[in-house]
Amino acid sequence: MLGILLIDKPQSFTSHDVVNKIRRALNTKRVGHAGTLDPLATGLLVVAVGPATRFLQYLPLEPKEYVGWFQFGASTPTQDAESDPDEVRPVPTDLEQRLLDAGGDFVGEITQIPPMYSAVKKDGRPLYDYARKGLEVERESRSVYIEELSILEKDGDRVLFKVVCSGGTYVRTLAHDLGQAVGCGAHLASLRRTKVGK
Repeated sequence: MLGILLIDKPQSFTSHDVVNKIRRALNTKRVGHAGTLDPLATGLLVVAVGPATRFLQYLPLEPKEYVGWFQFGASTPTQDAESDPDEVRPVPTDLEQRLLDAGGDFVGEITQIPPMYSAVKKDGRPLYDYARKGLEVERESRSVYIEELSILEKDGDRVLFKVVCSGGTYVRTLAHDLGQAVGCGAHLASLRRTKVGK
């Protein structure tokens, strides 16, 4: 069997869960995916089956496009809704204007520090291993590219953004950092990937 599948990943499934389901359904072990989606996220997951797994690296898989709700006024350890807030602050009444003023600093090439709750490795161990033990370790910042960051809708302290970005971008870190920039904290409440490359 040979092919590329475009899967609409449901919430609470890991990308690996999707791969395992396809392996069982098609009775083959040779299944791989391009571009991990967090369990909280939904949307497009590109999956290759059979010899097509060798071609994933050659597919034009950038930029990636997302639509997500950022919740302002509360920061969380995971930078998303998977954990309870560890800091709550009042949301400024001029939030939308502050977002417009700060938004330009988050477009183009920016640096991000990977969240502690991520699979990035430090000394051979994923960061989430340290985080689950209550440890915070030093992480190296990474350069990513944000092609577009635009407001689609506002609902109280929640703002719906469209993000077009390079691979390796943590949208939940973008939410967290934007919340710090406007002075009230924020986390990613929900996320949907709507496009991958072409």
